[in-house]
Amino acid sequence: MSIQRIDGRKFDQLRPVKFTRNWLNKAEGSVLVEFGNTKVLCVASFSAGVPKWLTGKGKGWVTSEYAMLPRATHTRSDRESVKGKLGGRTQEISRLIGRSLRGIIDTQALGENTIVLDCDVLQADGGTRTAAITGAYVALADAITWAKQAGFVAKSAAPILQSVSAISVGILNGQPVLDLCYEEDVAAETDMNIVCTADGNFIEVQGTAEGKPFDRKLLDQLLDLGANGCAQLCKLQTQALQ
Repeated sequence: MSIQRIDGRKFDQLRPVKFTRNWLNKAEGSVLVEFGNTKVLCVASFSAGVPKWLTGKGKGWVTSEYAMLPRATHTRSDRESVKGKLGGRTQEISRLIGRSLRGIIDTQALGENTIVLDCDVLQADGGTRTAAITGAYVALADAITWAKQAGFVAKSAAPILQSVSAISVGILNGQPVLDLCYEEDVAAETDMNIVCTADGNFIEVQGTAEGKPFDRKLLDQLLDLGANGCAQLCKLQTQALQ
């Protein structure tokens, strides 16, 4: 397969990925994750106790909030806090991140504790939700390490079952490509986001044909491409946490 991409990458090549841990000095876990020019600050805040509907059940809770800085994109957007309501996209991505991270957590091993993951997009160049999920896992892992050291979670407990990461795939000029930047995302005939666990299983697949419908063969190629991309990200997460 050969295609001329805007940044010269191969069809199955990730953008440069970087994790900067402990980006905030007050949080239980924090990481600045970079997928090329997309930069997302992921912060994990640990607190004892759970929402009322979980009290007494011996289970913990992991949730997320996603937001984008006003000038993360080409033009300034008003803050949603000033508007007085969250946009549908913001709510949808927040829920996606929460579902993705809960998918790899043993809530009983976490105990009746809560971890909130705040994912704030500092700069957007496509794939903000996938970068947020991938970075949030690293922040979550650091927060649980902190909780064990602080005695909130038993040192013998293993709340994290495995890692989770996410990546975008799409079809450009009839060919599947991995990790779309903004210009590619806008031009893509099909856009898909894939969330995978370390063992290669899927937590979520979000895909839409923007123009021409895609067939089963292309779908299988996109899923394989995304799974391989997530496998690469899993290795990078492991290296970052060492």
